[in-house]
Amino acid sequence: MTAVNQGPAGADLARSWVSPAVFSVAVVGLGYVGLPTALSLHQAGLRTIGIDLSAERLATIESGQADLTGDDQSRLDLALRDERFELTADPGRLAGADAVIVCVPTPLDRYLVPDLTPLRGACASLVAHAHRGQTLILTSTSFVGTTRQLLTEPLRERGLAAGEDVFVAFSPERIDPGNADHAQAATPRVVGGVTDACVVRARRILGLLAESVHVVGSAEAAELTKLYENSFRAVNIALANEFAEICQTLRLDPIEVTRAAATKPYGYLAFYPGPGVGGHCIPCDPHYLLWQLREFRNGAPLTTQAMALIATRPRRVVERAVAVLSDSGRGAASARVVVVGVAYKPGVRDLRESSALEIIEGLLDRGAKVDYYDPLVDRLTLPGGRVLDSVGDPRGGDWDLALVHTVHPGHSYDWVAECPLVLDATYRFEAASHRVFV
Repeated sequence: MTAVNQGPAGADLARSWVSPAVFSVAVVGLGYVGLPTALSLHQAGLRTIGIDLSAERLATIESGQADLTGDDQSRLDLALRDERFELTADPGRLAGADAVIVCVPTPLDRYLVPDLTPLRGACASLVAHAHRGQTLILTSTSFVGTTRQLLTEPLRERGLAAGEDVFVAFSPERIDPGNADHAQAATPRVVGGVTDACVVRARRILGLLAESVHVVGSAEAAELTKLYENSFRAVNIALANEFAEICQTLRLDPIEVTRAAATKPYGYLAFYPGPGVGGHCIPCDPHYLLWQLREFRNGAPLTTQAMALIATRPRRVVERAVAVLSDSGRGAASARVVVVGVAYKPGVRDLRESSALEIIEGLLDRGAKVDYYDPLVDRLTLPGGRVLDSVGDPRGGDWDLALVHTVHPGHSYDWVAECPLVLDATYRFEAASHRVFV
């Protein structure tokens, strides 16, 4: 059995809780979840260690150029001037923390199979550097049983029992990037521990991040909660897109219909149609559940169909663009098209899983000449390797068709109205009165 590091925190954890200034927490993974989490903990008075293996990411953060909302940008500016906020690529710093929160990505491979490489690596580092009295919290979305499989059982092999020697819990992240209306502190957190004692420790830390913490009976219940949340969203987005096409058939405005339905105070929750979904939540998370269910030879037909419809949505947008060009007598071959906005959602620079990339490639495959304009994304690389730069000073008359994909707040898009044809894939772009919908 491997010797267990006693660590600096195990001696007097109670004293640490009385005085947060002497309590230290490490955040593993400094992406769109980890960095705001680290900044919130630092603001709460904890000594904070931000760990990320990417030297490029650390340099971006240290330069103050990370993609953050206004409040988090202010927190970063303050943290970078405080010695109690440390940035490092050294996993060995985990041994010096009283608590560790894991916020690494959990993507899919090209076959829609979970890629657990980042999470397995992070958890292996946690286990290797764990010490008695430490609290370990996973937040990365994954299959049910991840916490026990990657933390609890390996820790037991090291001689560290969860709930006695160390405290292990799962609390799914609920950060909405680029949306100041859904602040992390105002969004309730769900937590499930391996034991009741684990919940007590984890809840204290999470209470520094959110005003409300909802406890469930196990880590597994917390893991499934996140998969349910994003499967729910996927199903309803697929339904919203379907109703948008129904509205087109019946010559009705889908946004008007959606807003009218949303006036009902019960039994309905508004979801809006769009060009596709992106980021590492909705396009990915339900597949963790579907992948796990294969082991039990148990299907989830509704979720499966919703994910299939979401996957084909960008192709549907391309088909509609071709049809709009054809109806105008232009045709797709050699047509000049500008895609307006390529980030996966408004207010962020994030291109992960953005449907704009597939849409651009689809239009190029049809022979169109495609440019893009995005004030937050200077350059992009398409899945096939082609690199495109954003148009610097767009003029609507330069293109035959403007395909509106993402509209960032605080920027002018009046020039789009000068385009002869405007395909509004957001369904809410009102700057061009002659727009048509997907």
